[in-house]
Amino acid sequence: MTSTREAPTRLRFLSLEITGRCQLTCPSLCYAGSGPTRGHGSMSDDNWFRTIDQAVALGAEEVQLIGGEPTLHPGFVAIARHAVDSGLRVRVYSNLFRIRDEHWRLLEHPRVRLATTYHSSVAAEHDEVTGRPGSHEATRANIVEAVRRGIAVKVAVLHAGDQACAERARAELEAFGVRDVHVGRVRAVGNAAGTTLPSTAELCGRCGDRRATVLPGGDVAVCEIGRFLTAGNVQGAGLDSVLSSPQWAEASAIIPRRTDLTACHPDCQPSNSDSCDPGKNDPCDPMGYAPATLGAPAAAVPVLL
Repeated sequence: MTSTREAPTRLRFLSLEITGRCQLTCPSLCYAGSGPTRGHGSMSDDNWFRTIDQAVALGAEEVQLIGGEPTLHPGFVAIARHAVDSGLRVRVYSNLFRIRDEHWRLLEHPRVRLATTYHSSVAAEHDEVTGRPGSHEATRANIVEAVRRGIAVKVAVLHAGDQACAERARAELEAFGVRDVHVGRVRAVGNAAGTTLPSTAELCGRCGDRRATVLPGGDVAVCEIGRFLTAGNVQGAGLDSVLSSPQWAEASAIIPRRTDLTACHPDCQPSNSDSCDPGKNDPCDPMGYAPATLGAPAAAVPVLL
C-alpha cells in the first residue's frame, strides 16, 4: 500500500512565536492579540531546540523569534543561541520596551539582527497605539542604543491612513542613524480586525512558500499573519511530518498567490527571503489591497509578512 506522505516542504525562513506575553497590548494593532496576561505556551525549550534542528535539516537559512515579546520568554537567549550555533541567521523582533545586558550581548552577534516597530515620532501617539504610557520613550531610547552599539536594526513604521505622520517617523529614525526603515499600513488581522473574520485577502501571497510559523503551543501556521491556517503540531509530529502532510498542502493552496510583483509599492520587497515578519519591515500589500488607496484609512492591525 503506497503512502500519501509527500516530500517535506523545503524551508528558507521560519518564525518561532515563542510566547504570547508582551508588556504592551496594542489594542487596535496586535496581529497576535498578545498582552501582559498571556502565557508562554506549552512548548518547552527542548521542543524549540528540536524544531530549530529540524528546520536546519529542511534547508532553513534564517529563523525569526517573535511573540508577544520574545525577550520575556525565560529561554529566549538559550533558544536564540541554539539557532546561532546551528548556523542559522537569527532575527529578533522586539518591541524594545526593555532590553537587558544579556540581550544586548546576544544582539551584538554578527549573525543576529534586530527588528522593531515605531508608531510615531510623537510620544502620546505612539503610547496610544501600544496601550502603555512610556513605551515611546523606552523604544526610542533602545533604538538609539542599538545604533550606538553598531547593531543592524530594521524598523517598521505602520500607519492607519496618516502617511504624513509615518513619513515624519521615518525621517526621525533616519536622523538617529537607522538605515533600514520601511513604511507599511495596518492590516485587518488580530486586534485590528475587530469582529471581522480572518481572510486570506489580508495576506501578501507568500505565506507557506518556503516559510512557516510555529506558534506557542506548537501549531504550525502558514505565517504569523495567517495564523488561522494551521496544519499540525510539532509536539505531536516533527516539523518535517507537518510540512509533508496533505493538511499543509491544503492550507498553502488556499492562499491567493501574487503574480504581478509590480503591484507592490516602493517599500515592498516580495522577493526578499525575509519579507515576512510581524511588523511589516518589508511590507507587501495584501492581495485584496489596492496600492492606489495607500493614503486611505485602513481597517486595522499591523503585521509583517
